[in-house]
Amino acid sequence: MAETPIRCTMASVVALRGAADEARVLLLRRASPYLRGVWGYVAGHLEPGERAWQCALRELAEETGLTPTALYSANRCEQFYDPREECIAVVPSFVAFVAADAAVRLNHEHDAFRWLGFEEAMPLLPFGGQRELFAHVRREFVERTPQPRLRIAIDGRDAADA
Repeated sequence: MAETPIRCTMASVVALRGAADEARVLLLRRASPYLRGVWGYVAGHLEPGERAWQCALRELAEETGLTPTALYSANRCEQFYDPREECIAVVPSFVAFVAADAAVRLNHEHDAFRWLGFEEAMPLLPFGGQRELFAHVRREFVERTPQPRLRIAIDGRDAADA
């Protein structure tokens, strides 16, 4: 019997600045051939030996030039069928809080960015799973105080190790 493999080779990260009603989420418009012109958020493939949270930090820096003041596991994985790879992709998601005055520096993968409130941002996301992730991030990281045990220290120790 043939099977469709399940693969976890990517990570995604939602960048936030501000709090409560002033919270803004970063959207990026893709410039690369795959999904050109589509709005989304930071995501990328893991490098050999890299942990998912390390991938999220690296991709955030590469794609936007941003360094978070705090990084959390979103406690959620995106999952979708990827017809190009013929697999079910499972993508651990993270939330990066950044300073309100942090400057975005786009790399070649994107040609525009926007800081938007969730109500403005969600309709721009093309996939239901992305909108579900944003709804989760708003509920668990903006409307509530993030669960401390989900915080990931940059030095690699998470709250559960403390």
